[in-house]
Amino acid sequence: MLAMKSLVWGAALSPFALLLWDAFNDGLGAEPIEEVTHRTGKTALVILLCSLAVTPLRRVTGWNGAIRFRRLLGLFAFFYACLHFATYLFDQELSPAYVVEDVVEHPYVTAGFVAFLLLVPLALTSTQGMIRRLGKRWLKLHRLVYAAAALAVLHFVWLVKKDLTEPMIYAAVLSLLLAFRLPVVSGAKKPPPRLRPRPAPPPGPAG
Repeated sequence: MLAMKSLVWGAALSPFALLLWDAFNDGLGAEPIEEVTHRTGKTALVILLCSLAVTPLRRVTGWNGAIRFRRLLGLFAFFYACLHFATYLFDQELSPAYVVEDVVEHPYVTAGFVAFLLLVPLALTSTQGMIRRLGKRWLKLHRLVYAAAALAVLHFVWLVKKDLTEPMIYAAVLSLLLAFRLPVVSGAKKPPPRLRPRPAPPPGPAG
């Protein structure tokens, strides 16, 4: 398990390491801010989809240990989403007025901004302590990840103006991952309905 965890860490950090390498070796092209924005955003989306793939993988393969990596992948997705958002803020000259104007005027920015906001409470409540405090509410809260992933894909689709092949591939992958969670697809059975206890019969005559 330690080797697998090290592999996940290495795979998740490799895009960041490559980004740093390119940044220090003039490998970001003529528009470095745009390149960093695109790369961090795409990496966040890929890792977010990987986190959603953990449950289907566990059900198909029977490998219950896969569930241990879901939170780690989710936090890495949030890490790259933060880098993506920070680069966007830098591009907007750290001006709240510019950000508000951009969010209002461009639907793809709106979708991406809301997706990021939805990831914030998920990251803040990912600790064992918060899981214990929230109890069943934690599961309901973390279902927001589905909306966040859908908005992130929509953000990518609306961002691309010409060739939609790549964003539509992400949309198809997300659709499959969400469809797998339907009981008719996953094979999950609904719990049997609870039967109300029958009232006790009245006591018979004393004999």
